[in-house]
Amino acid sequence: MRLFNYIKLGGLILVPIVLLILPSTFFDTGQSLCLSVLLLDMECYGCGLTRAVQHLIHLEFATAYEYNKMVVLVFPILVWLWIGTLREEYQTYQQLKTKGV
Repeated sequence: MRLFNYIKLGGLILVPIVLLILPSTFFDTGQSLCLSVLLLDMECYGCGLTRAVQHLIHLEFATAYEYNKMVVLVFPILVWLWIGTLREEYQTYQQLKTKGV
């Protein structure tokens, strides 16, 4: 159980760092993974959101907004959820550390 907590806490810290290291255009090319695009050949409300978040992380606001306008709502929510999850995992880590598990 403790190893899983270490891996989860490490992943929560590592993922944003990796996204910052990757170039902002990393997700701009390639086949879409959206089922709406693959099956129905229609874009959904979430299409382009990954690319928009990646560009927003690199402070390319206009490009992010072009990919998906909902990024102005979704990104702050993602950051809030990430901080909350990181805080919970760190508290769990501290509890395991004090118990000596």
